[in-house]
Amino acid sequence: MAEIKLVIGDPKSKRSFKAEIKGPDAEQLIGKKIGDTFRGELINLPGFEFTITGGSDKAGFPMNNDLQGQGKRRLILEGNKPGFKRPKKFAGIRVRKLVRGNAVSTDNTQINCKITKHNADVDLMKHFGITAKEEPKAEEAKPAEAAPAAA
Repeated sequence: MAEIKLVIGDPKSKRSFKAEIKGPDAEQLIGKKIGDTFRGELINLPGFEFTITGGSDKAGFPMNNDLQGQGKRRLILEGNKPGFKRPKKFAGIRVRKLVRGNAVSTDNTQINCKITKHNADVDLMKHFGITAKEEPKAEEAKPAEAAPAAA
């Protein structure tokens, strides 16, 4: 039985939310690729639509859009690609890294996605049970005491 954690990015509010899907709902995502969309009914958000942007497998290897399929392979990566972030002092360095393909499989434990279609009737903060932090109360300005005169 598949179990996948979703990390949902909301471009409007600049927040991310976590959801978990299991069983037949999770199996509907298997085979979808980076850039594919799915409906929000999978996580009880009717009227929403999500686009897959990436993810990682059970060992932490990231999904790479350049590798087709579900398997893992060692690719030579350069620049700032998923799975490799080059150090600043090495401008042209290329490194062989192990990455997962761009299709969701049963080995994926986390899928990153973003909201592409919103439903104005649903408040995401309430749906995911997040409460806003209270602003710290500004203390009243205390009058500055006069410094003792130096003799």
